[in-house]
Amino acid sequence: MAADKPTRAPAGDKQGGRVVSKPNADLEQRRRALEEALAQRAPSGDAADEGRQEGAGTGIAAALKLSSEFVAGILVGAGLGYLLDQVAGTSPWGLIVFLLLGFAAGVLNVLRAAGKVAHPAAGKRGERLGDGPGSQEGDD
Repeated sequence: MAADKPTRAPAGDKQGGRVVSKPNADLEQRRRALEEALAQRAPSGDAADEGRQEGAGTGIAAALKLSSEFVAGILVGAGLGYLLDQVAGTSPWGLIVFLLLGFAAGVLNVLRAAGKVAHPAAGKRGERLGDGPGSQEGDD
């Protein structure tokens, strides 16, 4: 007759100082395994702080690069226009024309540096410089 009675599993296991029912014991074990896996993958707090600081620095660096591209185009155009005026004697016109050309060149340089306009040597397919069909890496 003892064989006719089904055996009962224990009502609960003691885990972490608390009693957990058997169906929840598997969930508790899976939760702990997941927490351990996430703890191994998560970066430490120091690395996350460094990443935020580098991100802020890169934004400032990009802004300085773009602004210097723009200002350099204007200054080069103004300088060439002034030199042309001194040599040719075309007092304000060389400066005006080359200042406008410098402004246009500065805007074009900013757009190229920001990646909004392809480089002229890239071709019609929008390839980057050095990625064309004639460029092969490792031929040095």
